[in-house]
Amino acid sequence: MSEKVVAILGATGVVGRQMSELLEEREYPVKELIPLASSRSAGKTMQFRGEEVAIREATPEAFEGVDVVLGAADDATAKRLLPEAVKRGATCVDNSHAFRLYDDVPLVIPEINAEDVKWHNGIISNPNCATIIGLLPVWPLHQVAGVTRLIVSTYQAASGAGMPGLTELQREMSLVAAGEDVGETAPFAYQLAANLIPQIGGFNEVGYTSEEMKMQNEGRKICHLPNLLVNCTCVRIPVMRSHSESITMEFERPIDPDTAREVLAKAPGIRVVDDPEALRYPMPLEASDQDLIYVGRIRRDLSAPEGVNGLTLFCCGDQIRKGAATNAVQIAELL
Repeated sequence: MSEKVVAILGATGVVGRQMSELLEEREYPVKELIPLASSRSAGKTMQFRGEEVAIREATPEAFEGVDVVLGAADDATAKRLLPEAVKRGATCVDNSHAFRLYDDVPLVIPEINAEDVKWHNGIISNPNCATIIGLLPVWPLHQVAGVTRLIVSTYQAASGAGMPGLTELQREMSLVAAGEDVGETAPFAYQLAANLIPQIGGFNEVGYTSEEMKMQNEGRKICHLPNLLVNCTCVRIPVMRSHSESITMEFERPIDPDTAREVLAKAPGIRVVDDPEALRYPMPLEASDQDLIYVGRIRRDLSAPEGVNGLTLFCCGDQIRKGAATNAVQIAELL
């Protein structure tokens, strides 16, 4: 690959910083790195390849001469600035929700639909973290047996709420350990330490949250399965890093647990950790700080009606890396 001028929009956030580290770790051919953030951070520095790089204010003019933009900002900032970057000739890989369901914007998990990168018009969207983590094991099984329905429960780490979520959980755990009241709990609606919160995002008219609907709406687009049925419940749990998911799948054709293990063992981006006798199964602690999705607890769905081909599994993945930053850098590599 030829060297690129790369900008990171939202460079000071937890995902933006991870993107910078991954560009270095994966030896992406960066000619120049341009970290972009709010005016509060402009003038500060961050390290890249052993050097201090100045952070610039994110303005339309900051994208002049940029080849690739990695977006790690909020929806409003992405909508305001990324079209400006495209006007100036950049290709944007955006981690926000802003453009994901636009018909003319590819929504890409490289292990699933890398070909969709070819029809971008300047912006390519990174899917939601829980969508990436859940679909990576579903996709290879779908190719064998044809998935028709998913019943998903997610157990999402505090870091899914960004740096504010991480620092708030750390603060709460210290206070709870000391027997003190935690007080205000922003960005969470309630205390998260020693608790869990069965809500991520706002509720719609039928009682599902915005986070829960992403698994269906994004999954249909990524997998080119417009009729895929998804029932999802998303829960915030007091874990620092890495999301976990329980997934029950229904298929058009028969597939047994042993076949599923064989298929998943050969699938890109997956590590099978499934040995109940040795108490080996996926856990967020082990899945953190790396890019593979750990998959285990693979078993038949005992509740499936006669004639329905059902399997259940449990998976964990680092939502800051593969669920966000790594997936974005992989897309940039496809470019």
